[in-house]
Amino acid sequence: MKLHWQILISIGLAFITGLLVPKDSQLLGVQLYSLLGFLGSVFLQGLKMLVIPLVISSVICGVAGIGSQKLGRMGWLTAATFIGFTSSAVLVGLLMVNLFSPGTHNGKPASDLLNLLDAEQVASQVAKVAERDGSDIAGVFLRMIPTNIVAAASDDGQMLGVIIFSLLFGYFLLQSAEPGRGAQLSFWSGLNDTMMRMTLFVMKFAPIGVYGLITQTVMNTGLKSLSVMGVFFITVAAGLMLHCFGTLALYLKVFGRVNPLKHYKAMFPAMLTAFSTASSNASLPVNIKCLEENAKVSHKTTSFVLPLGASLNMDGTALYECVAVIFIAQAYGVELSHSQQLMVVLMALLTSFGIAGIPAASLVAISVILGSLGLPIEAIALLMVTDRLLDMMRTAVNVFSDSCCAVVVARVEGEQGVLKD
Repeated sequence: MKLHWQILISIGLAFITGLLVPKDSQLLGVQLYSLLGFLGSVFLQGLKMLVIPLVISSVICGVAGIGSQKLGRMGWLTAATFIGFTSSAVLVGLLMVNLFSPGTHNGKPASDLLNLLDAEQVASQVAKVAERDGSDIAGVFLRMIPTNIVAAASDDGQMLGVIIFSLLFGYFLLQSAEPGRGAQLSFWSGLNDTMMRMTLFVMKFAPIGVYGLITQTVMNTGLKSLSVMGVFFITVAAGLMLHCFGTLALYLKVFGRVNPLKHYKAMFPAMLTAFSTASSNASLPVNIKCLEENAKVSHKTTSFVLPLGASLNMDGTALYECVAVIFIAQAYGVELSHSQQLMVVLMALLTSFGIAGIPAASLVAISVILGSLGLPIEAIALLMVTDRLLDMMRTAVNVFSDSCCAVVVARVEGEQGVLKD
């Protein structure tokens, strides 16, 4: 049985157990509520264990992979388009989450309904986030340059610095001479492959961890949390729709100088495949076919842009990360300053580039950003309730964005037959 079905079944069982079993029930002399918390904590600790080596190796390998292509004009144009598209997606997510405020209920933080923490612990988390406040924009950028990379790796609040260091390391690694360069590339590639396998192993326990965490929530709140999660779902879905049918259409019209409606029609099979499989890589062959046969983009462009986009251009993922993090902050009653919201935007952008190709990428990326803000990652268990359907939706947006990037690059490079009757 595929993992997402296991998680969906565990969520269903969690609601049934939480509604039918009293909170003070015992199993073999052990309080069931505490046992469920233990199961959830083990899973979350496993995710935390992976974050540092996974982020560093993934970002370095990603940068090295691009650089080794000897990009040239098309490469720089593709990179600029990826950054523009993803930045726009994150800003749309920021707009929607501030507009809908899904982490509040009747004007108050929804921490009680979501069973996050008791009032005293919530106050402690708010104080911790306040300590991380950069007070001005310069503070955010200063945290990008860690004075001690080892110390930064051990401090959740310095993850942005770790990512920047990894980006620079990957870039300058390509400038080094042989045999050192080849040995380094082999090491980081091997580490990245190992960390992906470890992530797959930890994610096998996701159904058990999610069951424990969600059952605890339902035992405390009943079905009240569903109303809050419903607003969160609508916020993310509305943001994805606005970006897909608004922002990307504008890019196609202004920079690609093509009719967006023709492109939606041309790419419909690829978007449907992405939605049903929730996999950018699985959709890649269909995406290439639709672009070349329906949109008339050259093979030279599609063979370069789309494979890179499947790993690096994750508009929907970046938008989701931004909304999810600020949703959790709202639920704790934390009012993020402008500098903190800027940090969320930057980290959503960077993590979507750096670790989007790994299993459970959103969970890992969200945990990185939460740690940087001083918020606990336990709240991400709630996201699993709506994650499968939202994953399908954001993958469709990711794939469509890749195709838009290919069209823009093709048109700027002078291809004349793109989306012409």
